[in-house]
Amino acid sequence: MNRWRALRFALGTVVGLCLLAAVVTAAGHDPTTLGPGAIDEPADNDTLVSVQGFHFQGERNVKKPARLVSAGPEGQTQWRLPSGENATWFYDVDPLENGNVLVTSTVPGDTIVFEYDPDNDTRVWTQRLDAADTHDVDLINDDQLLVANMRKYEDGVSNDRIFVYDLESDEVTWEWTFREHYPNSTAGGFAEDWTHVNDVEKVGEGRYMASPRNFDQSIVVDRESGEIVRRLGEDGDHDTLYEQHNPDMLQRNGTETMIVADSENDRVVEYTRMANDSVPEDAYSTPAESGGQWVRTWSVDGFNWPRDADRLPNGNTLVTDTLHHRVVEITPEGEVVWEYHAPWAPYDAERIGTGDESNGPTIRQLNASGNYTVHGGAESGPANQRTPAEIMLGAVDGLPGEGTLSWVIKRWSHITPFVRPIWLSRWSFAFLTVGAAVAVPWGLAELVAHRRGVRRRLGDLRDRAADRVGDRERAD
Repeated sequence: MNRWRALRFALGTVVGLCLLAAVVTAAGHDPTTLGPGAIDEPADNDTLVSVQGFHFQGERNVKKPARLVSAGPEGQTQWRLPSGENATWFYDVDPLENGNVLVTSTVPGDTIVFEYDPDNDTRVWTQRLDAADTHDVDLINDDQLLVANMRKYEDGVSNDRIFVYDLESDEVTWEWTFREHYPNSTAGGFAEDWTHVNDVEKVGEGRYMASPRNFDQSIVVDRESGEIVRRLGEDGDHDTLYEQHNPDMLQRNGTETMIVADSENDRVVEYTRMANDSVPEDAYSTPAESGGQWVRTWSVDGFNWPRDADRLPNGNTLVTDTLHHRVVEITPEGEVVWEYHAPWAPYDAERIGTGDESNGPTIRQLNASGNYTVHGGAESGPANQRTPAEIMLGAVDGLPGEGTLSWVIKRWSHITPFVRPIWLSRWSFAFLTVGAAVAVPWGLAELVAHRRGVRRRLGDLRDRAADRVGDRERAD
């Protein structure tokens, strides 16, 4: 009994300290808002940012909204388009040659693509597609939409695909279905979100690059033959790519280079395709489709689930640092020279005047190959405040079962933004989570112990009553 009382006291102390810590850290919490971070070098033009927002089942969350935003050279918010009635999530955003913006958005069950005129705050045209939760739609050949169609799942079969939709004829004119080119067992087998193909773009005449995120690879498909003619990464090869987003292809002097937001590895990477006899001895490389090797020539880690990376003409890279709720322009050495805070969960960013996606030099052209860690940014900004998940990941480093523990911690860090109230800091929520993790099992144990005690007392009462009846019968 004394040990049980001591355990109760210890558990109560832990829960009480967690509650106290949560209150203290919540009191000093200053939520991140739209606006500039550290601006060491003003941008040479405006920057478009799509903010996905956090919500459940496609329902709008007024405290964590989806927004389309324009940030000025000094990081000032110039205009913002809230989700409103015609869009719930914002994903890919592409600047058009006429100064307008092509926007990919969704409502529950459908994709809404529209051309937005920011000068007049109007939608020039809108196209609704029967495609759920589409992350990327590109305008190609002036009158066609190239679509990455995920979550196309029916009767236990995935029909995830990329397709071309003709705006004039109002019909699909070409499609390429993943299950016809991959074993059905890929990524653990068919599921509602089998490929999570999050990006598609035209990279040459009749060639489309796609990013099946759950397959840990970026591919180039030849439209005429249907063959995969380029492939970076493979299912389960997390050293090369791990659930990546938005790869871009750079072709310089006949050499192919991919820059990729390597999301689950929390880094941005660049790979160059080389002949086997040209690969440096100490380089990380992986086989390339149609021969040769993809050689990792550059990486910058220290991000928190980056989902877009564009090489700019000045040699810097524009990165959407999603769970740090910011967009940054970094030098080849990883130094932040421009920063814009964009809660909640920015998805895509494009610098006006630099074209769509990446249009700058490769790292090899800049003679800046190497492995770096992102640094700089506002001292009080979200990226320079160590998160509970980052500390826990450091704590489990080298422990038995590190891989499983790290996976759980990262899943937790991705889920908490959806459920954490904006008035709670990450630390407040972490303390409350630990307190609940202690209090709930303790409460259940107390309930079980109480029920057992009640049953024991009831049994004693029944036994005593039976004894009294027996005594009376013997007396009679």
